[in-house]
Amino acid sequence: MWEKLRAFDAALTTQGGTQRYYVDTGPVLERDFASAAGLGWNGKSTVQIHRRFGTWLFLAEILTTLELPPDPPAIDHCGKCTRCIVACPTAAIVAPHRVDARRCISYLTIENKSSIPEEFRRAIGDRIYGCDVCLEVCPWNKFAQTSREASFHAHEALFATKLRDFLSLDDESFRALFRHSPIKRIKRHRFLRNVCVALGNTGTQADLPALQLAAADPDPLIAEHAAWAIKEILLRIGTS
Repeated sequence: MWEKLRAFDAALTTQGGTQRYYVDTGPVLERDFASAAGLGWNGKSTVQIHRRFGTWLFLAEILTTLELPPDPPAIDHCGKCTRCIVACPTAAIVAPHRVDARRCISYLTIENKSSIPEEFRRAIGDRIYGCDVCLEVCPWNKFAQTSREASFHAHEALFATKLRDFLSLDDESFRALFRHSPIKRIKRHRFLRNVCVALGNTGTQADLPALQLAAADPDPLIAEHAAWAIKEILLRIGTS
């Protein structure tokens, strides 16, 4: 996205404009500006929805000095649909267009820098970075198509990695593995915190040795969540 914005900026500069551009890199109210620009509307989940692309899109913006004719703002097409509200695993969508970030799995696994409250850990399931449930259930996605942009596609090698194998990452190997991924910004300790929670929810006896090593990690955030995961697995397999 950054490279495409750079090219767009260069084109506008030739027209006499001065620009700044962002893609989740600055304090810009992206969704509100997108709605005002007619690109879509803020759904009841607060996620941006486009009539052609559904919820599966990236938002980026360019601020320019050029005087450009504005498009009309978008209209809300959610109607009576409440699928996103009903589907949220932690009931974080407390009212239409209102999300309690303290309950949101995306917040808990990405922005949250401390321990994940135990009351939400089981609801996280096998998610280790964010949550797309409110996007997945949106009926407007029936119009969405897979992007032809190769850089947007999932990295298959990561999906072939067992969850417990992530626990062996040190700082250097973590940075190398995720050097082209936004996961890198939450750093190793928060990522492994999330992995431990996912293993607590889905792991088996085969995952216990890796978790036991993680429970001795010098970072207390990793150690605490690994200990919780061990307890959850033992409860599930009926071993005290």
